[in-house]
Amino acid sequence: MSTQRVEEDFLQVTDPLRRELTAHCYRMLGSVHDAEDLVQETYLRAWRSYDRFEGKASLRTWLYRIATNACLTALESRSRRPLPTGLGAPSAAPDDRLVEQREVPWLEPVPDAMVGGTEDDPAAIVASRASVRLALIAALQYLPPRQRAVLVLRDVLRLHAAEVAEMLDTTTAAVNSSLQRARAQIDQAALSEDDISEPTAPDQRELLDRYVRALEDKDIPAIVEVFTADAIWEMPPFTAWYQGPDHIGRLIDTQCPAGPGELRLVPTRANGQPAFAMYRLGDDGDWHAFQLQVLTLAAGGIAHVTAFFDLRLFTTFGLPLTRPAEDLAPSRAGR
Repeated sequence: MSTQRVEEDFLQVTDPLRRELTAHCYRMLGSVHDAEDLVQETYLRAWRSYDRFEGKASLRTWLYRIATNACLTALESRSRRPLPTGLGAPSAAPDDRLVEQREVPWLEPVPDAMVGGTEDDPAAIVASRASVRLALIAALQYLPPRQRAVLVLRDVLRLHAAEVAEMLDTTTAAVNSSLQRARAQIDQAALSEDDISEPTAPDQRELLDRYVRALEDKDIPAIVEVFTADAIWEMPPFTAWYQGPDHIGRLIDTQCPAGPGELRLVPTRANGQPAFAMYRLGDDGDWHAFQLQVLTLAAGGIAHVTAFFDLRLFTTFGLPLTRPAEDLAPSRAGR
């Protein structure tokens, strides 16, 4: 077979797996940009050895083995990626001075479009979303890399212990021991969609509409009302985090530089969760990228907002950094 035919065959059989491999590398690394690089590395390694692939394991398992080991190699020179809530400090007072640390390799969100499954089964789609939720990715960062790999391969991808042992060149007993230690360290609630009680679809839309109107109007009482009693707000690269609706409202009132009518929220999806790209009105009359928010919803309101100030994420999410004045109309309700 000619080299061109081999390459065409390789791409035909491996391309359908690219999004799930991206999700796998993202779970391991906590960075959408690093995950893209490692998927490219995986495909390069796989192409170089494709002529020696004998089919003893499935193609999917073979690619996961290459991707997992590429991630483990990469993690030898990388530190874990935290969120502010993971730094060990207690919740902050909203009037405290903001401390920014851009040198920290912060956890990054991932667009649903990059990692979402193509399954027609609604249950499979829900499981796919749950496996990249921000809480899970943040929790995985606290595991040593090999424990992280075992937990993801066993509890997320549901591979057999013997398959994982072969992938990692170890024993089944070692895999089971590593899995037990990983489960003991990680919050199991982060692994299950069953523990996440979200509003029904109509209530969710109404809650998100209220949130958008409140932020765009900078209506502090309305902002306070949309949060649960123990809600959390964090915003890397700022190191502090804040808990409780009143503290969140005070933070936005005193620390947000935009006034009423100077923010616009554009809906998107990240980590299987509702998300918004926020734009701020500039002196030139145009709207400029400000932050990207990922929301966790609960039956009683919004339970968690992570607001990322890394503007590279706008490009990752396919969003412009600047939008003309007429491009973003105010939220529709009450105007």
